[in-house]
Amino acid sequence: MNNDDVLATFDTQMRRNARPDSPGARVDRTETTTRQTGGESGWNGVLWSALDAESADAAIAEQVEHFAGLGLEFEWKLYSHDLPHDLPERLLAAGFTAEPQEAVMVAEAGELSTAVAPPEGITLREVTDEAGVDLMAIVHDQAFDTDGSRIRRQLLEQLTEAPDTVVAVVAMAGDVPVSSARSEFIPGTDFAGLWGGGTVEAWRGRGIYRALIAYRARIALERGYRYLQVDASDQSAPILARLGFAQLSTTTPYVYQPKS
Repeated sequence: MNNDDVLATFDTQMRRNARPDSPGARVDRTETTTRQTGGESGWNGVLWSALDAESADAAIAEQVEHFAGLGLEFEWKLYSHDLPHDLPERLLAAGFTAEPQEAVMVAEAGELSTAVAPPEGITLREVTDEAGVDLMAIVHDQAFDTDGSRIRRQLLEQLTEAPDTVVAVVAMAGDVPVSSARSEFIPGTDFAGLWGGGTVEAWRGRGIYRALIAYRARIALERGYRYLQVDASDQSAPILARLGFAQLSTTTPYVYQPKS
């Protein structure tokens, strides 16, 4: 895998030419930016930009005006290879707040082992209905200590209106959900995105996360996707590297909250 070539393909397919990530979202493109407006229940933000020192501040102000005019918090999803190099400082000066950095990691699906069984006592259950989504929400709240209500609504919408674009799975210890994850499949691209992988603290370090990667890699291969892509936390990145993922870049969410 040529990392530079794969990163360029990723930027084109998944960022510049991004499609809406939910049925109710809208994507707007210009020569210098791609943004999604997902409304109050969806994801709002800038996915791609091609700026320079002369155009950056005006582009930032334009996005702030758009989303603030709708009363929406939004995210500028900045990548470490984006230009200009001082874009992070410009975003901070415009009132954005930086959230934790993640590693952009990619692997060829055909190079990963897909025959990884979950540890003893764990079963993997594919999510197809509201009851399954509720189990995933329980895991999300416990694993990340954050409110998963937006993700719950989005996943329910996808499963109802566009079920071919998402596969979700929850790991069960008997009747107790202990880990979960999902894959998103964008038609016409080479990438399957792996999202939301999280395990309740008491169940970490037992191989559940690895089993969820293998489960989703197998499905991606069956559907004809060449690459798996993850925005990995510091906790997940070492595991993914051992499995064969390469780090191509980093990404940092810069969040803007409209003034009340």
